[in-house]
Amino acid sequence: MKTGIRLFASMVCAALVLSSCSTVGYYYQAIDGQLDLMRRAVSFEEVIAERGPDDALSRKLARVRSIRDYASRELALPDNRSYRRYADLGRPYVVWNVFAAPEFSVRSTESCFPIAGCVAYRGFYAEADARAYASDLAAKGLDTFFGGVPAYSTLGWFDDPVLSTFVNYPEVELARILFHELAHQVVYVRDDTQFNESFAVAVEQEGVRRWLASQNGAGAGDAIRRWSAGRARQAEFLTMAIRHRGILAEIYASASSDTEKRLAKARQFQRMMSDYAVLKKSWDGYAGYDRFFMQGPNNALLASLAAYSDFVPGFTMLILKHGGDMKAFYGEVGAMSRKDRAARAETLRTLAGTPSL
Repeated sequence: MKTGIRLFASMVCAALVLSSCSTVGYYYQAIDGQLDLMRRAVSFEEVIAERGPDDALSRKLARVRSIRDYASRELALPDNRSYRRYADLGRPYVVWNVFAAPEFSVRSTESCFPIAGCVAYRGFYAEADARAYASDLAAKGLDTFFGGVPAYSTLGWFDDPVLSTFVNYPEVELARILFHELAHQVVYVRDDTQFNESFAVAVEQEGVRRWLASQNGAGAGDAIRRWSAGRARQAEFLTMAIRHRGILAEIYASASSDTEKRLAKARQFQRMMSDYAVLKKSWDGYAGYDRFFMQGPNNALLASLAAYSDFVPGFTMLILKHGGDMKAFYGEVGAMSRKDRAARAETLRTLAGTPSL
């Protein structure tokens, strides 16, 4: 771990030398946040020895260990030291991500970093910093959206620990997060957030489906039904959001004046909220997606949803193409990752049978 810390510090120091003054503060908070997380990490065994095997956290970590072993054994995800230690952060999220998009675009503006490349968001270890950054971007005329994130991956650079920000989630959510974050260690392409996140979501969905099917005992059937119902709601929500995103993209690409576009934009988001209200009624009032609209619907919100959903159908079809053989699937995704961005997108849209947006 000490070697990893030195490597991390040297890479960030190089980035600081090459950065403008306006980004130095951001990099420093990133260094401090990551190092603090690493310092807090202790082995599961230490936690269990201190708290006793019957303690609630000890029992949770035992279940995490079982899910973690399943990830490598059944899903061919990396068998390494990631998610085999625990860190208590004392806050609800590990980072808060800020998305931004121009007034007349449904595509995210990107932030570029020395290790991860260009991504569709910027993360902060303090919520106040995220709010301040979002406010600055909004003052410049950008649509913004930010939200807390319970976990992230260092892409294999470090041994990512299980965090207090998600350890108490229901087991299905625990499994989903572990499968998703480990997938980032398998394939990650610089400068292509949609490819990376959609790949990880496809892996998490396949992983959770298989993991639930492998569970025995009372409640297993109910867990599968609840998960299937959640997946159905998610599909309906994304279908609704994608439809409105397509309409807005046409509005922004039109020859209308800026004033006309603003009026059309406002009307379209009102229709979106009306459609969402109809969806909620069909879900018997389920309000799990209300959090997306607490800051008001805008382009940045739609861009954030796109990052995690656009290519999932293509990746899912690729898993089916390989008969569920995850190693073969990862191999083809790895080959795809070496193509240029446009070619990757076209391949995935062809697999899914969807047109380009």
